[in-house]
Amino acid sequence: MGTRVNLAEKFAGFSETWAPRIVARYEGHEVRIARLDGEFRWHAHDHDELFLCLEGELDVEFRDRTETLGPGDLLLIAKGEEHRPVAGRGEVKLMMLDPAGSPNTGDHETATLAVEA
Repeated sequence: MGTRVNLAEKFAGFSETWAPRIVARYEGHEVRIARLDGEFRWHAHDHDELFLCLEGELDVEFRDRTETLGPGDLLLIAKGEEHRPVAGRGEVKLMMLDPAGSPNTGDHETATLAVEA
């Protein structure tokens, strides 16, 4: 049986930035959404990460380049690749796919753990 998730309704349920919300689970992964505004910290993960920009414009800085995402753009970030998301032109709505329980900063001590939306 399929489960429908309305992302607009989920986004309407919170206003905090850089605080991921879990909207679904899939094959040991969490589908997360987040509101972003301003700069996040430099970090890397011990897994690949997927970003899908839903609204706004997001720069994802890498040590050797910057990738700019707009609505509908998807970015795969390789395991161990240091990066920093920057939403410097207003709020961004982002969807991410990460292994269940993984920290958003790459380590549990500095993470904002994802909670159910």
